[in-house]
Amino acid sequence: MEIIQFEDRNLSHFSYAVVSGTSIALIDPARDPEPYRALAREKGAAIEHVIETHPHADFVSSHLELHRSEGAVVHASSLVGAEYPHQGFDSGDVIRLGQAELRAFNTPGHSPDSISIVAYNESGSPEAVFTGDTLFIGDCGRPDLRETAGAITAKREELAQQMYRSLREAFSHLPDSVLVYPAHGAGSLCGKGLSAALSSTLGEERASNWSLQPQSEAEFVRALLSDQPFVPKYFVHDVALNKKGAPDFEPAIRAVPRGQARAEALLWIDTRSREAFAAGHRSGSIHLMDDVRFETWLGSIVGPGEPFVLVVESEAMGETLLRRIARIGYEGQVANVVVKTQPESGDESTMPFDDRTFDPSQYTVVDVRNPSEAAQPIFAHAINIPLNELRERIAELPSDKPLLVHCAAGYRSAAGSSIVRALRPQQTVEDLSVAVKEWAQPV
Repeated sequence: MEIIQFEDRNLSHFSYAVVSGTSIALIDPARDPEPYRALAREKGAAIEHVIETHPHADFVSSHLELHRSEGAVVHASSLVGAEYPHQGFDSGDVIRLGQAELRAFNTPGHSPDSISIVAYNESGSPEAVFTGDTLFIGDCGRPDLRETAGAITAKREELAQQMYRSLREAFSHLPDSVLVYPAHGAGSLCGKGLSAALSSTLGEERASNWSLQPQSEAEFVRALLSDQPFVPKYFVHDVALNKKGAPDFEPAIRAVPRGQARAEALLWIDTRSREAFAAGHRSGSIHLMDDVRFETWLGSIVGPGEPFVLVVESEAMGETLLRRIARIGYEGQVANVVVKTQPESGDESTMPFDDRTFDPSQYTVVDVRNPSEAAQPIFAHAINIPLNELRERIAELPSDKPLLVHCAAGYRSAAGSSIVRALRPQQTVEDLSVAVKEWAQPV
């Protein structure tokens, strides 16, 4: 038995292929199925099974496409209420893969319908456990994403209690040597303290993971519910899409219009560099630069179903970003891809903020960092509105002074200042940008 790990660093997502003989089972595959097909060709094997540990909130899976194109049987918990062709895969169910076996067990907590999978090698020994969003390396899954999404909903307190029991009961029969392969790593919003390691063992997690340490259920629930990161707008959308099954990846990308006439009434997302945007951009554009977390911030600022124009510096950049956008299921919202290489008539321009004579008292300072970051303020009396909430909470900003937007390093303030300019066109709005690093001595 061979286990191959795939990583999408932009979404901090891990997926897996388990190979035994000429048979392959995929676990939590990403939206683009081609890497898995390439592996099958390389191994001279067939993708026979696809297993979903739960309906994912933070990325779109290719399970339905792999069923259609490869004839793979899709397995998910019977609790999911899956709308695609599938077989139930719950505690006691077994998939025989070549000479190996994959056994399911229900591990509710992150979601009511979560499962984990133990891989038994050709000798019949447990070799690895695929924990989905139940057990991470250094952490466990957050319990607050299924209060309004999915076939089964549950309050976060109830799911936190279920997580406590799952972590203490479901893995107890497995030896310390079993490898732990989660669905996410550091940077994922499905937990709050994930390690950057790619894998671990149950022994290592039992020794160091806070969620597996001796503690009462009440203590665990309080710790798990505290300080969880924000929930992007696209999460509920992706749960529903994964429950149904997404359209095929490549045809969905090809269907996106390119280079058509301007759609003036739509939201414009300008992904170009700081310098290109400052030189000239369409009035009202949101400046969301191409960055490692681009799709996460896109899905945090733009709501599901909200159409937008994607502005890029080149056709190649457009194709790359479309593929990333499709991984969160937003490709159908792209009304047009516009390549912009130079300022045009009617564009707005912005000048870099000169902080050499900067007096914070002359501005209303807007801190677009997350609340946990803003607990250590950089400027006294700053108003904290996290970037993902800024469009909805713009009315909370006073209009009697110029506005100065900052974050921790300049990426979020670029987006935040552009949002405020679009919604407050008559008010002076400045972006402190990367100069914030010179001021970042907490007050």
